[in-house]
This record gives sequence, structure tokens and C-alpha cells, in this order.
Amino acid sequence: MGSSAGALSQERREQLDDIDPSWCPTWPVEWQRCFHLVRLHLEAGGALPMAPGVVEHQGEDLGRWVRSVRLGWDRLTTAQQWMCEHVLGIEPADEDEKPRPRRSQADKWTLNYAAAKQFYEREGHLRVPRKHVATIVVGGNGDGRSGEDQEERVIKLGSWIGNQRSRAATLSPERIEQLSAIGMRRS
Repeated sequence: MGSSAGALSQERREQLDDIDPSWCPTWPVEWQRCFHLVRLHLEAGGALPMAPGVVEHQGEDLGRWVRSVRLGWDRLTTAQQWMCEHVLGIEPADEDEKPRPRRSQADKWTLNYAAAKQFYEREGHLRVPRKHVATIVVGGNGDGRSGEDQEERVIKLGSWIGNQRSRAATLSPERIEQLSAIGMRRS
């Protein structure tokens, strides 16, 4: 347990809250520091830095901070959102500005499995050369027609098949069953 030396009594905290409800924000001091530095930069006539590396002040990359605020808007408190929008003029990032979410290991396995299944259906076996690369189309509305949400993915299928064979003892029963259904053999 930490030291309580210098801690405010509940009565004093309530008195300060009555004067200024935001006197002791719940967000990190680093966030508050960057907010203050961006405000000072804007008050000095600077433009809002929208990209990392554009403006550095007192060792802080203000563009990186603004970008993180815009991309993480939904994780900010209502007070932080209000301050950013009304004091600094920062708005949340549009959907097309946000990076694509990272794929989980399960998603990657599913994608590789789809390539293996496609190979099996086309060739009738899974004797895939180690350096074989497959291209599959993912996304879209599932009706087989091309669409804007579809994209091609390159899969190192030969390596993946070899890895699944070498890791067969550690695969879940569900994955072993899936691989067996498309002709996987340990050899």
C-alpha cells in the first residue's frame, strides 16, 4: 500500500471539486501535459499538428499526440473529448483514417486454412511444395461476385502446411479434424 503522506482529506477534495470539478483529472499526467503543450502551440499562432514529427515541444511529439487522440477518440472521457474539440479544435478520425484492426492468430489460421482447402479442392491433395504461394480472395458479401470489400491475400501455403504437419501433436482436436477433412497427412 502506498504512502498517504500529503494526501487530501475527503472534505478538502470535495471543497476543491466545488471550485473546479476538473482540478484533479482521472487521465494520465502525460496526456494533460501534451494537451497543455498543444494549447500553448496554438495560442502562439501555430497550426494544429496533424502528423507525427511535425511539431516537437519540450521533448513531446505534438503531432503524434494529436494523432493518438483522434484515433483513440472513443477511449477518451467525455471531458477529454470536450476539451480536445472545443479548446484545441481536434475532431475524431474518420473511419477511412483509422488503421485496419490487426488479425488475431485465429483469424490468420482461418485464412491459411481457407487457402489449403481451396488448394485441396482444386488439386485433390495437400502435397504442397514448401515454397508454394497461394493467392485467395477474402471479404465481400460472400456471393462470389467482385466487390469493393474484397481483397486478394498472398498466403505462403507450403510453409503453413509444413508447419501444421510439424505441430500436429499440439493442434487442437478441432483443427486436426478440419485438416483431416481436406486430406492432411503427417508425412
